[in-house]
Amino acid sequence: MYPIHFSFFALGIDWKLIKEDTGSSSGYILYLSQEILDNPLLSNLHINEVRLFTSDAIPKINLSPGIEKRIQSILEMLDELIGSELNHKDDAIISLLNTIFVYCDGQCNIKSVISENNAKKTLVYKFKKLVDKRFSVNHKVSDYAEMLNVSDNYLNECIKETIGVNAKAVITEKRIMSSRHQLKFTDKTIKEICYELGFSSPDYFSYFFKKHTGITPSMLREN
Repeated sequence: MYPIHFSFFALGIDWKLIKEDTGSSSGYILYLSQEILDNPLLSNLHINEVRLFTSDAIPKINLSPGIEKRIQSILEMLDELIGSELNHKDDAIISLLNTIFVYCDGQCNIKSVISENNAKKTLVYKFKKLVDKRFSVNHKVSDYAEMLNVSDNYLNECIKETIGVNAKAVITEKRIMSSRHQLKFTDKTIKEICYELGFSSPDYFSYFFKKHTGITPSMLREN
């Protein structure tokens, strides 16, 4: 039996999996959306920072024999849940993912992969942390560039090179994901959510949300 290990790959990059032997093997590919990674249960884990990895840094996490069987069982449960129609299955899936990530988190320190000598990746890491904390107050790229003591153009260049999108897209995505979360998982009114997230008016919030998701806040809540 082959040992179980995890490899994390950044989105927006083409990858090839090459089998080097003739033996039988199997595995899982998990695609984790930004919304999942931003879930409060997962967002504070070091493992969440795999979003910053590019082609020159692919962490391979080898699991100890005792953990292998547990992870295998969890993956089988995930596979079964994803194909089911059980009530509250999304909560169960997040809980299982959290368990997997906690195990992986204990196997290596993801932060150590972000080289101190790689100025661009470090800058992007700091930018994303700032966005996580200040997205409801600061909406302009220039605000973050000033806080990081770099120009708007250089910040955009680093982010585009590292994760494939510009700085504005990162800010917008964070605002949309937080809006979705509050609309789906809180009892706050749309007006309350609007002002809490820094939008100027409910009408503009509705326009912004529909522009980026295709539906209005009220439509999401109704569904």
